Amino acid sequence: VMLRILVLNGPNLNLLGTRKPEIYGTTTLADIEQEMQRRAKELNCQLSFLQSNHEGALIDAIHNAKGQYQYIIINAGAYTHTSVAIRDAIEAVEIPTIEIHLSNIHAREEFRHVSMLAPVCVGQICGFGAMSYMLALQYAVEMGKQNDEA
Repeated sequence: VMLRILVLNGPNLNLLGTRKPEIYGTTTLADIEQEMQRRAKELNCQLSFLQSNHEGALIDAIHNAKGQYQYIIINAGAYTHTSVAIRDAIEAVEIPTIEIHLSNIHAREEFRHVSMLAPVCVGQICGFGAMSYMLALQYAVEMGKQNDEA
């Protein structure tokens, strides 16, 4: 069975590459998705992507993932720090979820230090730019293999 991973991106990530390049770099979300797809082929897993600026669309995607995906990788953007609703959705579907951020949220403004999502995620990867996505993908694939063998 091929491992299926849902990659979710929240508000303003559609502006990646042009918004605050000194913090987020010049790589676009399309660049990241293309690189992840290339790597997913090598790792023999299947990725689906959604970016939305709307909290409800992200929640719907999390709900719809149940029974379809073995892992979720989420960069919830600013919703990380505010959304009890996204947190509850992640908790409800019981799909191992990896929280990621391009920047080191702990080195930024005080309000970014708290993640509503972290307590219901298997882990958090932050501060590695676009590589944060690749590290999450690698983790999901490694864990997926272990679960297959178990």
